[in-house]
Amino acid sequence: MNSLVLMLIGVAMVLAGYFLYSKFLATRIYRLSPSFTTPAHELSDGVDYVPTNKFVLWGHHFTSVAGAAPIVGPAVAVIWGWLPAFLWVTLGTVFFAGMHDLGALWASVRNRGQSMGMLSGRYIGARGRNLFLVVIFLLLLMVVAAFATVIKNLLIATPTSVIPVWGAIVVAAIIGQMIYRWKINLLLTTVIGVVALYSLILVGDRFPVVLPDPILGMSPATFWIVALFVYAGIASLLPVWVLLQPRDYINGVQLFIGLGILYLAVLFASPSVVAPAVNGNLPEGTPSLVPLLFVTIACGAISGFHGMVASGTSAKQLDKETDARFVGYFGAVGEGLLALGAILAATAGYRTLAEWEAVYSAFNEGGVSAFVQGGGAIVNAGLGIPVSLSATILATMAVLFAATTMDTGVRLQRFVVQEAGEIMGMRINKAVSTLVVLVVAVSLTFSAGGDGSGGMLIWPLFGTTNQLLASLTLSIVAIILLRKKRNPVPVLIPLVFVMVMSIYALVVQLGTFWADRSWLLLVLDVIILIASLWVAVEAVAAMNAARKGTFDPETDEPVLEGSRKA
Repeated sequence: MNSLVLMLIGVAMVLAGYFLYSKFLATRIYRLSPSFTTPAHELSDGVDYVPTNKFVLWGHHFTSVAGAAPIVGPAVAVIWGWLPAFLWVTLGTVFFAGMHDLGALWASVRNRGQSMGMLSGRYIGARGRNLFLVVIFLLLLMVVAAFATVIKNLLIATPTSVIPVWGAIVVAAIIGQMIYRWKINLLLTTVIGVVALYSLILVGDRFPVVLPDPILGMSPATFWIVALFVYAGIASLLPVWVLLQPRDYINGVQLFIGLGILYLAVLFASPSVVAPAVNGNLPEGTPSLVPLLFVTIACGAISGFHGMVASGTSAKQLDKETDARFVGYFGAVGEGLLALGAILAATAGYRTLAEWEAVYSAFNEGGVSAFVQGGGAIVNAGLGIPVSLSATILATMAVLFAATTMDTGVRLQRFVVQEAGEIMGMRINKAVSTLVVLVVAVSLTFSAGGDGSGGMLIWPLFGTTNQLLASLTLSIVAIILLRKKRNPVPVLIPLVFVMVMSIYALVVQLGTFWADRSWLLLVLDVIILIASLWVAVEAVAAMNAARKGTFDPETDEPVLEGSRKA
């Protein structure tokens, strides 16, 4: 298989999804209205609720949901062959991820920007809400702690990425001032920001930063993790327009350019895909394709974390409800294109099948390193960019994706802590809730030693938890549609498929954790399984009540017999 053919088919599929299927969802299912007053206007506070240009908001949403997962998942999953990964990414993006992200954004906007955790209380019930928040908190904890570890590893392994990664924060702060304070034209601002970021990449490639050991009494690994959490805590407390929005926007543009470089290299080099379509020579210990493929590739096909971002930050910044199609669905398209790029890099970036098999000698041996190594080789062959610089570009892409997801994750987890406090009758301010998040996440990250590897302790549960959360989010969207007497089928089919595969995967992992005596993972697996099944049962009951009951189509509130509006 020629990688160019694979690329063209994949790009055509996901773009057709945006231009055709998302239009159907926006007009016939969700019925987006340009006249609806969004929470960004109704509750505008200049901190979390800020009406935002749809292109800027798309940048925030896309880079926040992308992270390292759409690189790691596909680059690991190709061990089963490129065909299953390709089909799940492309079909998942079109019919699962785009619909899920758009639906979560719409549901939150229609409910004053409330998160999925709080919406579950309204549409599923108090018990369902409490269990839902448990699943959300654990997922965000996995994201924040694990991504800190991933970023630390990349900064140490690719010291040429240090200057562009940290320099991007300064660029973003200036971009925020240019957009909101100085009112400079967005196109000009974008050009200046992109030029600045790529200049930093060139500088970083020439001047790699290798930290001394020790530094300030810490190892380099410890120092980077502490620095990352300090940054994430500060970023989560600042008004979104100061750093979060402009950082994510300019990163999104820069990262799309990076993807363009990779795709352009495929166009010119047209390397052959050396990996098998379906791998019949799997290394010993590789789990079965079904159900593990569907939880190994979460981000890039469908991801519950997207619903958290959509309802946690993006819904609070949406200027017009009709912008949700571009921000939500096209944000999923961007992630699908990143996952497709990861598949191409991890299967066509090697010269021979034997070289590819040496990298994929065991399950979980691929990932970011396979993406950077394989992608760097393709960019070098197709565009003549030196291998070192190619690797710097791709490593910077991966780190910036992970970093934007990490700081958004801390902000979202802060919201969860505050919401949990409201449920218990306590008002927890932003500083205290952020401190709680940081203490828990840092404790987990350093639980296995000073190198921060503890951040990966509960990572094996990320995929299943993430997909379960996606199915639970879809259950809320389905209930809203049923209350409004609209067609829920585009939501129900993905809901059932993802729920079944996720629960199947959790059961399979229970056996693995028991055999490996991984007691922490075993206990967490049981908690997540019980909580998810309980929420699912209550969600089915709520769907049945919504199907049979009478509700106001605008407010979703029950209408008493004889008082229904004309």
